[in-house]
Amino acid sequence: MSEIADQLTGRTVIVGSGLAGLTTALTLAPEPVVIVTRAALGAETSSAWAQGGIAASLGADDCAELHLTDTLAAGDGLCDPIVAAGIVADAPAAIAALERAGVSFDRTADGSFSLGLEAAHSRRRIVHAEGDGSGAAIVRALVDAVAATPSITVLEGLEARRIQTDEAGVTGLVCSGENGAVILPTRRIVLATGGIGGLYEATTNPMGNFGQGIMLAARAGAELADMEFVQFHPTALDSRRRPLALVSEAVRGEGAVLVNERSERFMAGIAGAELAPRDVVARSISAELARGGKVFLDARAALGNRFATRFPVIDALCREAGIDAASQPIPVRPAVHYHMGGVATDAVGRSSVAGLWVVGEAASTGLHGANRLASNSLLEAAVMGMRAARDILATPVAISSTAEIAGMLPAAAEPSLIRPIVSRHLGVLRNGGAIHGAVASLLPLAENDGPASDPAIVALLIAVFASLRGESRGAHARTDFPLKRAEAARRKMTLTDALEIARATASHPLARSA
Repeated sequence: MSEIADQLTGRTVIVGSGLAGLTTALTLAPEPVVIVTRAALGAETSSAWAQGGIAASLGADDCAELHLTDTLAAGDGLCDPIVAAGIVADAPAAIAALERAGVSFDRTADGSFSLGLEAAHSRRRIVHAEGDGSGAAIVRALVDAVAATPSITVLEGLEARRIQTDEAGVTGLVCSGENGAVILPTRRIVLATGGIGGLYEATTNPMGNFGQGIMLAARAGAELADMEFVQFHPTALDSRRRPLALVSEAVRGEGAVLVNERSERFMAGIAGAELAPRDVVARSISAELARGGKVFLDARAALGNRFATRFPVIDALCREAGIDAASQPIPVRPAVHYHMGGVATDAVGRSSVAGLWVVGEAASTGLHGANRLASNSLLEAAVMGMRAARDILATPVAISSTAEIAGMLPAAAEPSLIRPIVSRHLGVLRNGGAIHGAVASLLPLAENDGPASDPAIVALLIAVFASLRGESRGAHARTDFPLKRAEAARRKMTLTDALEIARATASHPLARSA
């Protein structure tokens, strides 16, 4: 059964209810908007699980130029410097806007912001809330603000499945709900669906997030960018919990050190040591694990009995796993944490498809380059949500929508078939044979209409982009191309382009032997 929600025709539709989606909706007020979310508002979002906070140059010894310098260094040559400069410059205004929306950030006794330090930052600039519960505190405040805003209609329990288009751009969003398909006729869609961690077995993201926004935009013909760059957080708590719990970089910022099972501090001789960029730390930990060793984050000397006060959420997660972080080292391992790639957008969130904006982790603006600087993700989500909303308000609506009743809904997405392929072939360390093997395995799944098709498309895009980058840069490390090319270049392509490359790759002898 299909239903067209005529009473909501013409309203901007926002898919997702993390920081980016909530910020977009609140900035659009009092313009009537619809938020579509498959879970409860604000639930099952990576934003709500973020521990560190938001990067913003608010310290007396800091400025936007220093923040930009750190961002570009972490991005390893692939940031768009103009876009990055604009976003970091907007950070103080974004913090102020969030406070006006009800977010209460931690402050010191003199009333100034309490600022944390994280890896690859040259200054303390991480604005946090409730210690290490920043994401949950921010999302909770914004959910309350949305609930108090009459212009925002929230549709929970709906999953976005396809974007309808015509020659003028988007015409509607096809969703699935309890009673079948629901079509929202609109000329303006904002995708704020989060990342791709659910494609991997080891992730700190909600397991249901397999890159839905990327899939929706790709099927609608949008350009994708930098899909090969998947950031592995170096220090996920190594336990039975799924998804894995995060042990924030801020713990290392407070002085905790990484040691192996022999109590050797293996990062000591590397520039930046424990606070080196995430890709460097993740590869070093992976090397220790690959030789059969174990890795621990030791906060005993740095924090000791103060651990639970400074990091109450992490302390509770450790205790759940039987670890007392005040007196025991914490077992850690890398896990997928963030995706630098996504739908290619401009500086206000516009994709290459008219009427389609993408914000937050689902987008690739050029801010993060090859390796995201810690806590720039929540910053980007807030800034780009606000920018996209202002752009929508300033953009004339196209001719009236012509959404049509959908045919059969595609099969409900099921990424379980995809996870072993992606985890084995597209992990921290990659090589040509493994990448080609991933393409050959993923292509038939992507081309059929079964339950694995939607997640397979996203995974295939990662593999195709990875196959074309014959170098090691940022979060993309190839053992067969360990060096970095002299010229840094971003790459964009559509799903049609990627499928053509995948078909050629899958027929190559290397793919069959991988």
